[in-house]
Amino acid sequence: MALARLLKSTASCNFEAVVRHISPACYYSNLNNSGHSVYSGHRKQYQYRNYYHQQCFHKTSASYAKYGIISLATGAAFGLYAYIQANPESAADYVEAGKPLDNLPTYTKEEVAKHCSKETKIWVTYKKGVYDITDYVESHPGGKKIYLAAGKSIEPFWSLYAVHKNSEIFAILETYRIGNFKPDEEDIKKAQDVNDPYANDPKRHPALIPSSMKPFNAEPPVEILTEKFLTPKEIFFVRNHLPVPEVNVETYRLDVTTENSKRTISLSVKDLKKFPKHDVTSVVQCAGNRRSEMKEIKTVKGLNWGNAAIGNGVWSGVRLIDVLKHAGIDFTNTGYKHIQFEGLDLDPTGAPYGASIPIDLFKVIQQDVILAYEMNGEELTADHGYPLRVIIPGVVGARQVKWLKKIILSSEESTSHWQRRDYKGFNSSVDWHNVDFDSAESIQQFPVQSVISNPSQGSHINEDDEEIEIQGYAWSGGGRGIIRVDISVDGGKTWQTASLQTAKQSLYRTYAWTLWSATVEVPKDHNGSLNLVCKATDISYNTQPDSVEGIWNLRGVLSNAWHRVLVHVDKEEA
Repeated sequence: MALARLLKSTASCNFEAVVRHISPACYYSNLNNSGHSVYSGHRKQYQYRNYYHQQCFHKTSASYAKYGIISLATGAAFGLYAYIQANPESAADYVEAGKPLDNLPTYTKEEVAKHCSKETKIWVTYKKGVYDITDYVESHPGGKKIYLAAGKSIEPFWSLYAVHKNSEIFAILETYRIGNFKPDEEDIKKAQDVNDPYANDPKRHPALIPSSMKPFNAEPPVEILTEKFLTPKEIFFVRNHLPVPEVNVETYRLDVTTENSKRTISLSVKDLKKFPKHDVTSVVQCAGNRRSEMKEIKTVKGLNWGNAAIGNGVWSGVRLIDVLKHAGIDFTNTGYKHIQFEGLDLDPTGAPYGASIPIDLFKVIQQDVILAYEMNGEELTADHGYPLRVIIPGVVGARQVKWLKKIILSSEESTSHWQRRDYKGFNSSVDWHNVDFDSAESIQQFPVQSVISNPSQGSHINEDDEEIEIQGYAWSGGGRGIIRVDISVDGGKTWQTASLQTAKQSLYRTYAWTLWSATVEVPKDHNGSLNLVCKATDISYNTQPDSVEGIWNLRGVLSNAWHRVLVHVDKEEA
């Protein structure tokens, strides 16, 4: 009977009656002082909301009313998702979100950007529409990740999650419509400065958090980093040392040679694609990942990376060993000690970014070093080295040169600044007044690492919560697989072991990361907070150090101490 009344109200397009029927508290809480419902037109934005509900639901089936309307009126979207999954064929094209609408105010990008918190109201844009989603955020199935779009466009975020591109979802979005969006004309029409070497850099995903703009360096919010085992290319961290080069793939050639050699072979991308294609699932991690934690101890030189300057991908291309054989180069020749790589990205003097790995290291991993032209099954993007980059599994990202132009077998390591005067580790007593870069080995393989991705630093749980779900990633360089991740909620006094998700690679050739999770009981004596800690152990029983102080170094590299996150435990208000 109740459902029949609900469907009857819906069929007559009386949204006010629907709200009153299934959520009296919601309805009566929206009565104004004169007893009129805001849904019946007291405020302009709700006039539109009521109108739009009527238009949408007039064209919607009773099934959608059963699942979708209840979901809307209660502020939760789980029913709607269930309906979509059960009835994928019914996603009719009756809603087109984001079209300009008459009789609604117009807002600029600057005005929208001011609304990015509960205090200021949370606004987002979609195409030409502006939406106030403040009342919806707590019910968002994706949790607080919706805050990433606060004050901005939701389009780039929806591109990562295809479930949003659905007529029913558009219908929900339009119920929160408050205005029209006016794009920034200056952004659209502004001519690029031909004198700016970064003028042609590619467009980036707005979720990325920049450490610098020129050159562009950025990482995703760690909360979304581990949602997928393979990091989407859109949010894969970006580490650029110089402007992104523009490459014409038709004229591009990779040069392969040896020092003092008069013979060089040049290969196009088409040539490279004639070789057998190989895949390797491998992490790329910046040497400076988690540098910000070292900066809390003492000033260091380098970008202020958080804990998401890392990503995991499937890289596809040709094995370097096959190319060397094709070039007639015997890398076992005792005169060769290093393999140098040079990119197309150039500094102001015309010198390329360069790096190298020792031949002895290459001998160990020769079957897995890839000249990659694909990332996660798709063509490399500009920021990640299009059209070709070298992937050296288990090795620090600085050696995995992008926009690869030249490979040189040499008796010495690369002479580039980034090989000789950067990406080296020192003890905590060495500072700029006494550093000797020549005495230090260049970083190659990374030490064991783990990070808590969820919950985030400073987040809150309720005192009534008996358990807390903890998630994160772990990885170790050199192909050393992760065998255990330990979790603590009391700062390291007691521990329990997390569940591991791996790539099913050999423990001695594990190049992908390990995702982990644990459900931990909230201790009764929490005193208002939980001090979460994680530490990983690899197959060689290397374990993370317990503090940053002992591994601090002037460049802030190789930061891999226990990762700590503070979570507040809130008491229920009386």
